Amino acid sequence: MDVVTDLVRVWIIPCDVPPEILARCTEVLDDGERTRAAAFLTARDRHQFVIAHGALRILAGRGLNTPAEALTWIPGEHGKPELSPPWSDLRTSLSHSGSLIAVATSAHRSVGVDIQHLMPAMDTIALSARFFPPDEALYVGAASDACTRADRFARLWARKEAVVKAAGGRLWPNLRIEVRDRQIVSCAEPASTYRIADVPAPPGFRAAVALAGTVTFGVEVARWPDENTESAMA
Repeated sequence: MDVVTDLVRVWIIPCDVPPEILARCTEVLDDGERTRAAAFLTARDRHQFVIAHGALRILAGRGLNTPAEALTWIPGEHGKPELSPPWSDLRTSLSHSGSLIAVATSAHRSVGVDIQHLMPAMDTIALSARFFPPDEALYVGAASDACTRADRFARLWARKEAVVKAAGGRLWPNLRIEVRDRQIVSCAEPASTYRIADVPAPPGFRAAVALAGTVTFGVEVARWPDENTESAMA
């Protein structure tokens, strides 16, 4: 039997948070993040950026027992943002789609998280045929209705993006990696191996997390800021 050696913590966060949470997220941002936030053309996008990056700082700081404002991220080997020393043992990942944000942390092993909003009106058959391996494209296209197709498409896409975010690679060269019903996935660019798991998400969303290597890991999922948690194993 495999032994679980690592724990991935995932938080699902609504973009619509109480004013005091928004204020806290705003105050922990660094100057670069404030500049990036100000560059967004719509208040919605600016608000989402502040919540996502502020929550990442708050949750990473909590795990490190370090003030959120003190943390800094630098580009890693393949461009993926990594915490700078002395905090670099904690790996982080961030995703947002629709009205939700996902944050993930892991000690030592590179982590990637992705959340996807289901979009039944999207032409998932054409997109799957264009980007996915033939077996996965057939799986999406074989669904009996648009909602099921959207669900299958979002699940596969979230799994692919989680792997790519863990690797720090580019999305497009990796969309043809096979992720359906797999626990171990080989990333195409950069070439590397990851263990992947689906993450419980609210209705209308799919989410996944990937961790570098093949060793099993536990997953703890929480809703933030209310912190209701559930656990799983991958």
